[in-house]
Amino acid sequence: MHPNRILLSTALVVVALVVQVSVLARLQLPGAVPDLLLLTVLGLALVYGHTGGALVGFAAGLLADLAPPADHAVGRYALVLCVVGYAAGLTKPENGQHRSATVPMLVVAGAALSSTLLYAGVGALVGDTAARHVGLGLLLTTATLYDLLLAPFTVPVVMALARRTAHDPLADTAGSAGDGARTYGGLLGPGGLGGLRGRTGRLGGRAGRAGAARRGGLTARVPRNGTGRIKGVKRL
Repeated sequence: MHPNRILLSTALVVVALVVQVSVLARLQLPGAVPDLLLLTVLGLALVYGHTGGALVGFAAGLLADLAPPADHAVGRYALVLCVVGYAAGLTKPENGQHRSATVPMLVVAGAALSSTLLYAGVGALVGDTAARHVGLGLLLTTATLYDLLLAPFTVPVVMALARRTAHDPLADTAGSAGDGARTYGGLLGPGGLGGLRGRTGRLGGRAGRAGAARRGGLTARVPRNGTGRIKGVKRL
């Protein structure tokens, strides 16, 4: 990833994690907790693509696994956000921007559902039965509702900041090649080396015709003394 992307992603992830742990987790809302960290990863993945989304998701999830008061196995949330970030990055259009807010909101709803299911599934594999006590249906409903309500205030901001650091080396290389082609085309065109060659050729043609005319005049000149000299040879 580009250094600017790394710096911005790190800052956004740290801020989102601090706000989620210190503010959102203390609201004592029924069911799930609004996942600001998930929304940050989704906003970055929608701009950076699937590779950037997977890397940011894994780093953000690992940081959440290590940050207190984490009460689950390390790597559990890293796996969830890595998969979700990769899947969200696949929805990035070719031009880099979505035409409407429908696709990002659908991505948020799908990510809220899939991340909750995946987190509960990985927890069941490692022996964590907390989802059974709370109720998986309640977790899915509240997680989707909270994330959809919070998404309009976070995802567009994250995407706008991420676009400022978006850097496509292939596009820049193509642009440089196009500029070089235009430069060479200008040099070889009428105003460049091609024009210079054409003008040089025309000047050479004119000089050749002028020389031929002079030589023709010399050869056509008849000596006054009547002696026959070799035509075209200047008399010394």
